[in-house]
Amino acid sequence: MSDVQDVEDAAEGDTGVSVEEDAEANVEAALREFLDALGESETYRRFTEADEALQDDDDAMALLREYQRKQQQLQRGGFDESVMAELKQLQTELSNTEPIQRQQAAQTELVELLQRTNDAVSDEIGEEFARSTGGGCC
Repeated sequence: MSDVQDVEDAAEGDTGVSVEEDAEANVEAALREFLDALGESETYRRFTEADEALQDDDDAMALLREYQRKQQQLQRGGFDESVMAELKQLQTELSNTEPIQRQQAAQTELVELLQRTNDAVSDEIGEEFARSTGGGCC
């Protein structure tokens, strides 16, 4: 038996759990604890309350749907000055709508909290934690 195998067997002890499996379990437990803390945070609570209030506001939701419809119209039909003017007008209305303002502000706070979390993990591991790798296999 090799020295490496002896060390792994000793680390597993009587439980049959390797050091790697134990470390993985610790990471998963810490992640669950973090998610619980995030879910109980004031920042997350404000975001969910603001988002629910927005979803319950029929006028604000109709305004958002109209804005999205105009965006799609502009994307599909190419540049059209009249559609662009309507889109700008809708953007102004959106920015002056209280439930939308609250939801956007709360979302910004939540994104900032998650960015600080990402930065802390990145600092700890010495590389960008949540970077995009570009995806795909080919």
